[in-house]
Amino acid sequence: MLTLASDIEVLARFGRALADPIRCRLLLALREAPAHPADLADALQISRTRLSNHLACLRDCGLVTAVPVGRRTRYELADPRLGHALDSLRDAVVAVEADRVCPDAEAEGCC
Repeated sequence: MLTLASDIEVLARFGRALADPIRCRLLLALREAPAHPADLADALQISRTRLSNHLACLRDCGLVTAVPVGRRTRYELADPRLGHALDSLRDAVVAVEADRVCPDAEAEGCC
């Protein structure tokens, strides 16, 4: 079966978003429920500036959306299927080998 270039680009974009531990934590937090940036920064114990950069990356990748709520902005997964995909991906990786560490785990990059 032939894979379309757009399929590869979408998967690569998702992979780049997951390549950073903070973005993974953000996606997992948003999988649980939509949240405001201040609450996410507190929950993840990171600065609001750092959080903002990661949220911008996830927005640019099309994985999260910003929803205006009055004078505040709430973030949520762009599609509920992303939450299911995160669960399935985590389960698949854990099923293969949970004790492995990727040699590039410390490398940072954005989508």
